[in-house]
Amino acid sequence: MASYEAFNGGKLAGNATMRVVRSDAPRWRIDLDIEGNRGFLGIIGLNIDQSTVFDESGDQYRPLSQSTVRKALLFGRKIVGTYDWNARTARWTGDLKKDRRQPIPLLDGDMCALLNNLAIMRDAAPGKALRYRFVDGGRVRLHEYVVAPEPENIAVGELSYQTLRVSRSNGGNDETIFWIADGVPTPVRILQRENGEDGVDLRLIEYHGVQ
Repeated sequence: MASYEAFNGGKLAGNATMRVVRSDAPRWRIDLDIEGNRGFLGIIGLNIDQSTVFDESGDQYRPLSQSTVRKALLFGRKIVGTYDWNARTARWTGDLKKDRRQPIPLLDGDMCALLNNLAIMRDAAPGKALRYRFVDGGRVRLHEYVVAPEPENIAVGELSYQTLRVSRSNGGNDETIFWIADGVPTPVRILQRENGEDGVDLRLIEYHGVQ
């Protein structure tokens, strides 16, 4: 379990928790809960609960079910996805457009967005290029990342880490950057940027194992 401070536009705006929990063998679940402070309750990106049940198939994390709940003062949205690897299809229900409720064929290696955190932790190496096919929310997207060739020191709160920077290379104006450190099981920092401006920014406070 890892705890983060959540910033928005450089200002402290809330907190977040990421958990990886073993369910019935061989299944696992990863959760990410982000809660905005009172003044930021209307910002969707700062009030979201995500959960994915997955297993391991060879060297791949394979999603089985996924839910996303976005909360706001005046409205909320919930989307639930099911990945049927026997039928090789995934489909979604809930608050999304009709065309995104159609089944999508699954390919080996397909993931949903939340598993991206674990896959990057597993795969990143200096100078390496990473490529993932996301099947999430009723659509398919390719995410490509570049890992920095050299580590960099990053301060998070009162702690500092030697980290590798992992940056999305095909997001256009929509950037996502991860900083990962040896021995730390979740990203030290996750930053989303749009049009060159910092958006949601999760910075690690502490992490520990849970029995």
